[in-house]
Amino acid sequence: MTPDWYDTLVGDWHRPLHAVVKVVLLFLTAVVAFRLTQRRTLAQLAPFDWVAAVAVGAIIGRTATATDASFLTGAAALVALLVAHGVVTRLRFLPGVARITDPPGTVLVRDGAVVARNLRRSGITDADLEVLLRERGAPPVTDIELAVLEPRGAVTLVLAPRNDP
Repeated sequence: MTPDWYDTLVGDWHRPLHAVVKVVLLFLTAVVAFRLTQRRTLAQLAPFDWVAAVAVGAIIGRTATATDASFLTGAAALVALLVAHGVVTRLRFLPGVARITDPPGTVLVRDGAVVARNLRRSGITDADLEVLLRERGAPPVTDIELAVLEPRGAVTLVLAPRNDP
């Protein structure tokens, strides 16, 4: 192999070693930071939780491989992100903030009838709805009093009361 190929494939052997050290340290920093936050952060991903989780991955990935970003820079960004996430988590108790961070569920079926407008608004086709209901072991739509698409993607079902003699 020529030195050009070696530089292309291997480069400076110190850089991968630095990346390994930084990613391990950032991972440990994230573990400690997540442990200090509330359990719901990882157990119940609301949209803002998902954004925080993706951003954590981006910070760790970028800092680990960037030659111009130190561990301290990545750790500072990571801690700032998790502090901001913690602040938003607590601000959710204010009604105005809750409307932004925790949107209400969308009614897909009401009194045995599909609410087509809400289906379209949610980007769900009739076939998608059938799959969602089948996955839940639901009876026919006519036997469903209420089906709600929750903000986190789950479907909550309330079955119509049975009039068995």
